Amino acid sequence: MTDLRPRRSVLYMPAANERALEKAKTIAADAIIFDLEDAVAPDAKDAARVNAAAAASSGEYGSRELTIRCNGLDTPWGVDDLIAAGQSGASAVVIPKVSSVAYLDEVSGHLDASGAHADLRIWAMVETPTAILDVRAIAAHWRVSVLVMGTNDLAREIRSSLGAAGRHPLVPHLATALLAAREADKVILDGVWNDVKDLDGFRAECVQGFEMGFDGKTLIHPGQVDICNEVWAPSDADIETARGMIAAFDEGIAAGKGVVTYNGRMIENLHVANAQRVLAVADAIAALG
Repeated sequence: MTDLRPRRSVLYMPAANERALEKAKTIAADAIIFDLEDAVAPDAKDAARVNAAAAASSGEYGSRELTIRCNGLDTPWGVDDLIAAGQSGASAVVIPKVSSVAYLDEVSGHLDASGAHADLRIWAMVETPTAILDVRAIAAHWRVSVLVMGTNDLAREIRSSLGAAGRHPLVPHLATALLAAREADKVILDGVWNDVKDLDGFRAECVQGFEMGFDGKTLIHPGQVDICNEVWAPSDADIETARGMIAAFDEGIAAGKGVVTYNGRMIENLHVANAQRVLAVADAIAALG
């Protein structure tokens, strides 16, 4: 079964901003990405690396899952980022612009050389045409636990527009990555929403991502967290329906019925499996406290 740890809301926080790192301790995001890449100026990279490693090892972020986005190995900072992240106690490193299994192997080699714990995983960012075309192999890599859609970079690379008309040009590529994640039984996160003031648009994109099958969404502003958490959490009605369906199915099977119905609808094993997943997700969210 796919990892059920809640990753409804995954918030990027610039690791060079100490106030932001402190604020992240109070934000109800399921996971934090301490960012060393896009959100950090070149002259702040070294300080950001120190801050991120200290935050990841601090034990001050409660149940939030803590990860570090490193710079690429084609930059002056990539190797040092991986070494620091590998020694930090973070649960994963987020790697931008992953395009091949060979690159993942190179990243993994640096993590091993850093003395990283065996459970440290890679969250692979899928944000280039090459990554989309090779996403099945990327998703299947042994150290990859999560795929992260980099929709801004992907849109730029394919010369698409993420405008008021929505992101329909990206939907085929999002679906391709989703298929790869499900085939490999891995988690996959939707990309960011850029207009932090447009919460109605943000909610609509969250609903679209949820309906497509994403496990959660990456975020750039704390004000987006609550909506994201709501969309990706089973509602009270969802939970009640799931429990009723499972009970009706169990009773029907025990009674030797060939056909089992619930609220007038025929239910089969696949419906029960979906209902069991709804309850498992609800329990996992409740366990966050």
